[in-house]
Amino acid sequence: MTTPWARLFGDKANRKSDEISTIDLLSRVPLFEVLNRRELAAVERILHRRQYQRGEVIFRQGERGMGMYIVQQGTVAITAEPENHELFELQDGDFFGEVALLDESPRSATAVAKTDCSVFGFFQPDLFGLIARDSRLGVKIVLRVSRFVSQRLRQANERALALSAELDALKQAVAREER
Repeated sequence: MTTPWARLFGDKANRKSDEISTIDLLSRVPLFEVLNRRELAAVERILHRRQYQRGEVIFRQGERGMGMYIVQQGTVAITAEPENHELFELQDGDFFGEVALLDESPRSATAVAKTDCSVFGFFQPDLFGLIARDSRLGVKIVLRVSRFVSQRLRQANERALALSAELDALKQAVAREER
């Protein structure tokens, strides 16, 4: 049976010629670094590989999220709309969009291929299928995703507090100059 993800992303990532390199890549991705080779192979079987050309949008801010992505090769920019402000840049082994594994809320930013690149899609329905087949592995992954989402939320909160403090300092400086 061909899933919508297979139609969109092509063949499953488990081609024998790429198996070792894909598993090695996954073992270096922080979300999966705690998994053994058998578990990594189970994840590898549900990934979907897609090639993107330079400038091609992977997903847009505001679109419903359905899964996360892992950069196999190339560079991806995460940008904020509508100014197209680059928030950060991702390269080989980096992952993004992991919140969509937990919920289907709208994307908070846009992902664009900065170079020709190859990415793996890891989608929520595939994760749910994995959980049904191997609940221990599925829960292990969900816990890792949750930890990374929490960590990124804490970092965002720290940055928001720092920006708020900077804004307060600027307001005070302007008020002093106006006196």
